Amino acid sequence: MMPLFFAVITRDLRLARRHGADTLGAVLFFILAATLFPLALGPSPELLRHMAPGIIWVCALLAALLPLGRLFGAELEDGSLDQLMLLGLPPSLVALAKMTAHWLTTGLPLLIAAIPMAVMLGLPQVSILVLTGGLFLGSVILSLIGGMAAAVVLGARRSDVLLPLLILPLTCPALIFGAAALDAISNGLPWIPDLELLGAFLGAALPLCPLAAGAGLRAAVE
Repeated sequence: MMPLFFAVITRDLRLARRHGADTLGAVLFFILAATLFPLALGPSPELLRHMAPGIIWVCALLAALLPLGRLFGAELEDGSLDQLMLLGLPPSLVALAKMTAHWLTTGLPLLIAAIPMAVMLGLPQVSILVLTGGLFLGSVILSLIGGMAAAVVLGARRSDVLLPLLILPLTCPALIFGAAALDAISNGLPWIPDLELLGAFLGAALPLCPLAAGAGLRAAVE
């Protein structure tokens, strides 16, 4: 079963490499959106340093949304989703494999791109380390919740509108805890509890989101 699981991941990585516009578009959107804030807020280093946690987290969340519409939709249209469901993998593992591929092709590049953005916004080195750890957990959560939402709205009318409306409220806890950890370390307060809450959120999302996504995939192909 595990070779099939990794085969689905490898397949999605090859497709992403062949159609690299989704990954490039998400990273460019993240960089451009984060760059616009200094232009709007002004050049004050203190203000930018204070706003940096929220800026980076919100921009990463919005950038991660961009490729999700194609996570299952394109395969439903061309019939390859039916073939994936016939591989012998449970639908939840098919969903988890595609969520993993989404993180590798979108979440990981955004995590790497966040580091120079944090430097640009004036975050100190210690805060950048906390940002990297928090955004690692948060980006995995975004891929899990995003994949679940993409599967649930699969085949629905106006799914492109429903998808962000479903994802954004569910990802608010990750946004709050991730930004709070950065704010805490900037003010000399304990920041580990915020990352622990983020880790607990990930621990809940890891089993539940693939199960819900698998149910959505099963309903879409029936």
